[in-house]
Amino acid sequence: MMTAFARTVILYFLIMIGLRLMGKRQIGELEPGELVLTMMISDLATVPMQDFGIPLLAGVIPILTLLSLSMLLSQWSLSSLRFRRLVCGTPSVLIRDGRIQQEAMRKNRYTLDELLEELRGQGCSSIEDVKYAVLENSGQLSVLPWTRQQPPTAAQLGLDVEENVTLPVVLVNDGRLLRRNLTAQGLDEAWLRETLRKEGLSSPREVFLLTRDERGQVNCVRKEAAM
Repeated sequence: MMTAFARTVILYFLIMIGLRLMGKRQIGELEPGELVLTMMISDLATVPMQDFGIPLLAGVIPILTLLSLSMLLSQWSLSSLRFRRLVCGTPSVLIRDGRIQQEAMRKNRYTLDELLEELRGQGCSSIEDVKYAVLENSGQLSVLPWTRQQPPTAAQLGLDVEENVTLPVVLVNDGRLLRRNLTAQGLDEAWLRETLRKEGLSSPREVFLLTRDERGQVNCVRKEAAM
């Protein structure tokens, strides 16, 4: 039992580290090579988990080999555009100036039903409303409508709008004080105690979320009592 537990934990963390090295991608955003790598790693990991007669290294070594190969190919892709096109492919324009590019759709085996579904999902009811629709390497469809179909911006309307978008920084997360973020904001625990006192709180453990944005505005959410 302990052998199965140890082998599972080792392989789990090995796969998690490997996927983390691949970057922050959702499953739908994986390129073909990354998707194949993910599937192969999952298959390689299940064999030594289920069959104790197979040495653990029989699963670890192929996984490490695949991860090393993936990182090597990624490095080559960064330095060579030709190699990047070979491995990752290139985006395809499916709609240009409101007209469907049928040859591009046949080449990518992309059906008309799939195209219309993606357009509806992005709020476009008609192909004529779209200037460009680009099928990205990840398989996602990027839709660029005509300018007349886009909502007007403040700049287009000639409005002088004050910029009020700020990025809040989390200082307390579910009762835990993030000291690194507190220091990065140029604050100390004395400021934190004073802020909590104003909210009627005495400890970060009573806080579910505490943030401070670039303007110095603080948002504090109390932790609710467990049911």
